[in-house]
Amino acid sequence: MLLAAPVLLLVSCSPMVEQQPVRAQKVLYEWFDDGGPGTVKVRIDLGEQRAFYTRGGRPIGWSYVATGLPGHSTPSGSFRITEKVIDKYSNAYGWIEDEFGNVVNGDAKPSTPVPAGGTYIPAPMPYWMRLTDYGIGMHAGLIPNPGSPASHGCIRLPKPFAPILYDVVDIGTSVRIEP
Repeated sequence: MLLAAPVLLLVSCSPMVEQQPVRAQKVLYEWFDDGGPGTVKVRIDLGEQRAFYTRGGRPIGWSYVATGLPGHSTPSGSFRITEKVIDKYSNAYGWIEDEFGNVVNGDAKPSTPVPAGGTYIPAPMPYWMRLTDYGIGMHAGLIPNPGSPASHGCIRLPKPFAPILYDVVDIGTSVRIEP
């Protein structure tokens, strides 16, 4: 006759924690550059709020962008990158923090009065790629609602993607912005 082995039950003393399902995040860019021959070109579609990238005429990727809100529109036309700066700050926009670091005005200009104890913080524009002499360029930034404008006129790129693009473009790279 066979005897059954005793069954060992493991019971946890920790309370049951309800796990929230992981929420899918929208893909903000795809990049498949082979680094092969040809120059990189950028085409930005303001209606779609997306940019498309080619090298020597071959598609190498796309990304969402966030361009200018009404009253701060991003210009359409043909441009070239005229300046590249990894660690740039805006000289036109930023925010004001109180003495504890709390944002008290999220849409300030350098001329905005700063309350006592407060500080004006210029907006960071990492991986800056200038397109106009009046301050429009491409840079890393928030894309709060992919497919919708959100900036003061610049072309915001997804933060993890901006350094990738920055590394493959040169001064003189063609950028076409279409309505």
